[in-house]
Amino acid sequence: MTANTALAGIQRQIMWNRLIAVVEEQAQVMIRTAFSTTVREAGDLSAGIFDLEGRMMAQAVTGTPGHVNSMMESVGHFLAKFPIAVMREGDHYITNDPWLGTGHLHDLTVVTPAFRNGKPIGLFANTAHVIDIGGLGMGPEGRSVFEEGLYIPIVKCFDQGTPNETFFDFIRWGSRLPVELEGDIYSLCACNDAAVHRLVEMMDEFRMDSLTPLADFIFDSSLKATIAEIAKLGRGTFKAEIASDGYEEPVTLKARMTILDDAIEVDYTGTSGLSQRGINVPAAYTRAYSCFGIKVVVAPEIPNNWASLAPFRMTIPDGTILNAPRPYPVSVRHVIGHLLPDLMMGCLHQTIPARVAAEGASCLWNPPLRGGSSVSGQARSNKPVIGDFEVITFNSGGTGARPTLDGLDATAFPSGVRTMPVEATENVAPIVIWRKELREGSAGPGHTRGGLGQTMEIATKGDLEFAVNATFDRIANAPRGRDGGGLGANGAVYLKSGETLRTKGYQVIPNGNRLILQMPGGGGMGDPTTRPPEKVARDVRDGVVSVADARAHYKVVVSGLGVLDVEGTAEARK
Repeated sequence: MTANTALAGIQRQIMWNRLIAVVEEQAQVMIRTAFSTTVREAGDLSAGIFDLEGRMMAQAVTGTPGHVNSMMESVGHFLAKFPIAVMREGDHYITNDPWLGTGHLHDLTVVTPAFRNGKPIGLFANTAHVIDIGGLGMGPEGRSVFEEGLYIPIVKCFDQGTPNETFFDFIRWGSRLPVELEGDIYSLCACNDAAVHRLVEMMDEFRMDSLTPLADFIFDSSLKATIAEIAKLGRGTFKAEIASDGYEEPVTLKARMTILDDAIEVDYTGTSGLSQRGINVPAAYTRAYSCFGIKVVVAPEIPNNWASLAPFRMTIPDGTILNAPRPYPVSVRHVIGHLLPDLMMGCLHQTIPARVAAEGASCLWNPPLRGGSSVSGQARSNKPVIGDFEVITFNSGGTGARPTLDGLDATAFPSGVRTMPVEATENVAPIVIWRKELREGSAGPGHTRGGLGQTMEIATKGDLEFAVNATFDRIANAPRGRDGGGLGANGAVYLKSGETLRTKGYQVIPNGNRLILQMPGGGGMGDPTTRPPEKVARDVRDGVVSVADARAHYKVVVSGLGVLDVEGTAEARK
């Protein structure tokens, strides 16, 4: 390698890093300007840059795998309808088509061409979750996608910087939250504009006439690095399955993973069939979380882009819940989709167990809450009601234990979204969250234990009637441990008065009552009786493990104050 060649490689690596900084700024502009708390507080979004062929070069660090990896496929659909030759500076294109975007109508994807000196140089895309898109709202009750909200095909929302007022009229009149929805669309377009500006600055600084040489460097480097990591794995075919509570009936997801010299193939034959309700998953979302579940174990250090994901290939049979055709309902596709990384790890655990975590709560517990006339009725003036509101609060159970570390408490994996602060929810809706605390005893026991779930108690101001569109899982099927580790705690959904609620679907919480959510804990890893007694005593002191569970699961004798009885423990562990 010559000195000039080495220097060119260093320069391209610097440009690559700058490109990641550009798209991270793109994401941060969206967060700072968004109207929806789901974007502003939880970070339920993605942002990325694409070459003129629609291949993702880099993604923002902020964002979720379900958005990023399915958005990666979206740009090709935009280019199929609006080729780069017809795009103009200042244009913005939008869709929420679940089969051309990220899997349900509540995600808006915006694509914007970037120009320099009058010539197209690339494309920026982003995705964000909006709180309301009309229809039945975010929940599994719809029997077709047309019931689930306003369906936006790929259209131009800004034409050379001028808003398409016909489009915005439909948006304003199709949502319960027109101001927030319109504001979010402006936010998505603004963050792409900011990214275009930064890209042009970067290209001017490095005297770049085209992104093609840099794209070639990124794709070549990423593909070679990913294949090199695959080559370190043991060859073979590995099977796993995982159960979901489902809606009408339980759902089983089955995977057959084959590790080849230069690729990993996954076949979902044997997976449960389609549901009549909105838990179905479009294929792009299945690929998104399957690829993430593999990559986070096999090649976590390689930046995420078109080439680093190319070696991961999926076969998703027609008629399965993981390959929903249009117009099946798909509103809460994440309930099933978030289980896929655990399923991938179930396969990979058979060949590289030291790099795989136990199962976690996986599915987000993000209850859409609604109050006012849409719950109590337009003319029911004989009873007190609160003002109309629609809000979603993002929360999570515990993650699975890792081979050398405990699981994370109340942390979203695989989605990666942040838990929303109580104050943020209470600030935008007449909601009172009376209790939000870690759930003692929910962590699956093991040499390393699972992460804790949490308990929430939710009501409205004055304890007046409101509704929840339940989208919960891991209630009938607790997160499993690995290598002898125990189950995490099952989730639970009920009223403060004691009545159990359905885990999915629209339900009204009556006046004077409150909604209680108990989120699952993560599964444990390894034999619990090998966990150091000092760690068990610390867990008792911290309120993570009860005195009774310390003895029952870990064979450790601890006082109510968390003081370790060394002799008692030795006797119990015999």
